[in-house]
Amino acid sequence: MADTAYFAFQYPGHSEFVFKLTNGKRIAHARRIVSGEETRRVNVKGVIVKARVDYNPAWDFHLDPASISFFQREIEVCDSHPSYVGEHLDVVGDGFLPGSIWCPWRATVVREVG
Repeated sequence: MADTAYFAFQYPGHSEFVFKLTNGKRIAHARRIVSGEETRRVNVKGVIVKARVDYNPAWDFHLDPASISFFQREIEVCDSHPSYVGEHLDVVGDGFLPGSIWCPWRATVVREVG
């Protein structure tokens, strides 16, 4: 299995958000989400890095690949849509999205980018 893979999630009404995975088990999990085999832990959670990356050019931030996990339910404090995160990037990690942890509840992994 490859050591690196890219996936996109879609938050209703927003551009796709591309994230990078570098863990074989997480890559396999994401592929099961895309195929429809995984139906429970389908939401993405990770730590925001305030920097643009070439694989996610629509956004001024990305998720730290080592921090990404998948969840079924998560606490409200880490939920937000991508545009709101982008508009308030200067306060991410302070009063907004403590610890820079982001878990967009309504985002759906839609495809592997390749």
